[in-house]
Amino acid sequence: MSSDDDWQADDLSRRDLDAYVHPRGYTPDLPVTGAWQPGDPEGDRRFHRVGAGRPFALEGGGVLPEVTMAYETWGDLSPDADNAILLCHALTGDAHAHGEVGDGHPTPGWWNGVVGPGCAVDTDRYFVVCVNVLGGCQGSTGPASTDPETGRPYGSTFPTVTVRDMVRCQASVADHLGVDRWLAVVGGSMGGMQALEWAVMYPDRVRAVAPIATALAASAWQIAWSAVGRTALAIDPRFRDGDYYDAEPGDGPHAGLAIARSIAQIHYRSDPVFGDRFGRDLVDPRHVFGRWDRFQVESYLDYHGEKLVRRFDANSYLLLNRAMDLHDVARDRGSLDQALERLAPVPFLTLSITSDILYPTAQQAALRDAVREAGGRCDHHVVQSPDGHDGFLVATDQVGRALGPFLEETHADG
Repeated sequence: MSSDDDWQADDLSRRDLDAYVHPRGYTPDLPVTGAWQPGDPEGDRRFHRVGAGRPFALEGGGVLPEVTMAYETWGDLSPDADNAILLCHALTGDAHAHGEVGDGHPTPGWWNGVVGPGCAVDTDRYFVVCVNVLGGCQGSTGPASTDPETGRPYGSTFPTVTVRDMVRCQASVADHLGVDRWLAVVGGSMGGMQALEWAVMYPDRVRAVAPIATALAASAWQIAWSAVGRTALAIDPRFRDGDYYDAEPGDGPHAGLAIARSIAQIHYRSDPVFGDRFGRDLVDPRHVFGRWDRFQVESYLDYHGEKLVRRFDANSYLLLNRAMDLHDVARDRGSLDQALERLAPVPFLTLSITSDILYPTAQQAALRDAVREAGGRCDHHVVQSPDGHDGFLVATDQVGRALGPFLEETHADG
C-alpha cells in the first residue's frame, strides 16, 4: 500500500462518527444500551449472588469474579415446596414473565395470558419463578455489568456462556428459594433449551419438563440466521468491538442491534402474516421511487428494532444468540442416547407451531421420539397458528390449553 493509501486509511479510521447517519434513519437519541443498571427502578426484581460472591467457572473455560442473578416470583411456595414452576425466557426476554408495564419494567410480561391467576400457569396455585439468564441485561450479570476487577463494564471482555451455565445459575437461585425440586421447568425457544438442560443436568430436581418450539440441538439453518444477525450488529461502526458504553446517547450500536432484530423478526413470523398485515402498502404513497422510501413492512421492522434497542444490550444479544448456536444436548456426553438416558423418569410436554419455519414441527417430533426411545414419556401437541415461531408467545389460549392439564396432572401425581 502506498503512503497516500496509508493516509487515507488513517483518515477514515479517525473520521468523526457524528457524520455517519444510517440510511434507515433511526431516532437520533437512542440509548447506548437498554440494559438495567444498579440505581434504576428495581420494579419486581429480586437479586441473588451465586456462590455467595465467589468466582464462577464457565463451561467454555472463562471465569467471572462474581455473578448476580435477577429474578421475579409470583404466588406462594407451599409448605412442602412442591408447587414451584420455573419459567425460562427466550433470547430477548427477561424475568418479567407476568405483570404490567411500570417502573423498572418497560414492557408487559412476556407470557401474560399463559401465566397469571386462573391461567395455565396459575399464580394462585403455583409458586412461579423466572430468572434473567446469565449474560442477560435486565439485572443479571452480563456484558453491561461492572467488572469488579476493573470498575468498568465488561464489554468485549465478557466470556462466552452456554445454556448449561445459565442452568447452573438458575439452580443456585432454586437453592436460595428453598426449591429442591421443581414441579416443572417450562420455556420456549432458548427457554426450551434451558428446560432440556435442566432435565439432563438435574433430573432429580425436576418432576416434569415442557420445552416448547425448540430443538435438541441448534440446526445449521438456525445457526445461519443467527450468524447473519450477529454480523449485521458487529459491523455497525458504533459497536466499537463491544466497548461502547462510554458513548453518548445516539452514538451507540443502535443501528446494528435494530437490524439484527429486524432479521430475526422476519423468521420469527410468517409470510402470510406479513402479507395480510402489510401487503405492498407504502408508508407515504407520494414517495415511491426514493432509494430509502419505505413500505409499511419496513416501518414495522424499524419500529421493533428501535423498541428492542430501548430495552436490550447489543453485547448481550451477541452473547445469548451465540449460546443458542452452541446448544446441543449431546455435546460432551458421548451421544444423544446417553444424554437422554438420564431423563427417562421425567415426563415431557413439547409444543410445535404449525407455521414455525425457524424451529419447525419436525424438530419437536424428533424430541418426542428421542425421549420415547430412551424409555420416557413425551406428549406432543401442535398449535395451529399463523404467527410463526412467535406463536408460542402469541397463541396464549392454545398454549395454555395444552400446558395447563399437563401441569395439573403432574401436580396431582405428587
